Amino acid sequence: MGAQKGKDLLVKMYDGVSYVTVAGLRSRKIAFNAELVDVTHAESVDRWRELLAGAGVKRASISGRGLFKDAASDALVRQAFFDGAINNCQVIVPDFGAIQGAFQISGLEFSGEHNGEVTFDISLESAGALTFAAL
Repeated sequence: MGAQKGKDLLVKMYDGVSYVTVAGLRSRKIAFNAELVDVTHAESVDRWRELLAGAGVKRASISGRGLFKDAASDALVRQAFFDGAINNCQVIVPDFGAIQGAFQISGLEFSGEHNGEVTFDISLESAGALTFAAL
C-alpha cells in the first residue's frame, strides 16, 4: 500500500437504509487491540513469558475529530450517543479495505475557541465481531 490521502479514510454509520459518512471529520483513526493471556509458570524456560495463542479479547477503537456540517450525519451521531445505541459502522481504508461491524459511541466531546468554529471529538468501541473486505 503506497501513500494515501488522509481525507480518503472514511468513517460511516448505518442509518437503517445505507451507510452515511460522518461528515466534517478532519482526522480519523482506527486501532485494533488484543489482550494477551499470560500462561508463564515456574518451569518456563529461563523465566521467559509464555502466551496462550488466540485466547485474548480482541477489540477495535475508532476516533475522529472535526466539525459538524451535515444535518443528517449530525443527527445520526447525536441520536446514537444519547440512545446508547450500538450501530453498524464501516471504516474505509483506501487501497486496503473496509472494516465493518457493530460499534457504540463511547465519547462525544465538543469544544470551541472564541474566534473559531465548534469542533467535536468522537470515540467508538467495537461491540462484536468485525469483518474485513479488501477493496
